[in-house]
Amino acid sequence: MSGARIGRLLRRWWRALLPALVWFAAPACQAQTAPATCPPVAQVPSAEQIQAGARQARDRGFLWRLRKNGHTSYLYGTVHIAKADWLFAGPTVSAALRASDTVALELDLLDPEILERLHAGMAPQPEHPLPAPLAQRLRAALRAACLPEQMLATMAPEMVATTLTVMAARAQGLDPSYAIDVVLAGAAHALHKPVASLETPEQQLALLLGRSEEETRALVEQSLAELDSGHAVPMLVRIAQVWADGRLDELEHYADWCDCLNTADERAMHRRLLDDRNPGLADRIDALHRGGKQVFAAVGSLHMIGPLGLPTLLAQRGYQVERVTLK
Repeated sequence: MSGARIGRLLRRWWRALLPALVWFAAPACQAQTAPATCPPVAQVPSAEQIQAGARQARDRGFLWRLRKNGHTSYLYGTVHIAKADWLFAGPTVSAALRASDTVALELDLLDPEILERLHAGMAPQPEHPLPAPLAQRLRAALRAACLPEQMLATMAPEMVATTLTVMAARAQGLDPSYAIDVVLAGAAHALHKPVASLETPEQQLALLLGRSEEETRALVEQSLAELDSGHAVPMLVRIAQVWADGRLDELEHYADWCDCLNTADERAMHRRLLDDRNPGLADRIDALHRGGKQVFAAVGSLHMIGPLGLPTLLAQRGYQVERVTLK
């Protein structure tokens, strides 16, 4: 494929990505905050940057080949925050994506209907108000992060707290605007490949929203405590770098270093976020493959580890599962 052809294709990918970048990108610094104190705002790369990035791209993440019923699919572990330099898939991952005829993601964030349902589901819940002091802490945290306080009028407080957490590592160059899942969605749409969502917006929101006023308060308090302690950013940086370097052995020992499974509540939340979802994700991937599709299934990398990880569950469903070494 010629360099000009690659450049045109990559620009098309980015045009498809723009709606998702608008959805995820951090707003610019507010007027009352000195710009020098604000984290960098994610930027859409220029055509020249896209071409240079594509030429220099190397493989990152974790890739498995899945064989069953005479055809091949792929399972790819992603990361939901990343650096701008990581946006371009390397040759092995690109080849697997091109060889597949369906791309399966947790959610297709370029699907307007899914975005609309996410917007609606993240709206504030009047029946779950925050105590005034906690609401003030959340408001102050938004100001400190150079995010608009108006978010509190349009998003449930626990979603605001989650946003603060994932935005916390922007000073280290990590931003949800560069989420690998979103990049893959843009690539799939640009290549006119069908994109399947493995879950629904409602399923994912149920994991993030409090089921009661007490649970909403606890989720916000926990998020703010992690930010105040300084624990959140090093964990985000380490997880992202483990992904970028393909250090699967280290990821498999996540429970030993995440400092996130110390209480019964933390272990229960871990099960809800990962282990309880994995059988459904495996079933959906299996259904697409059994339907004759060659699937490129991309799911967060923490879904890949342990006895309930997706490679193990798919092997139990009769797949020959082979890890593809990425250099």
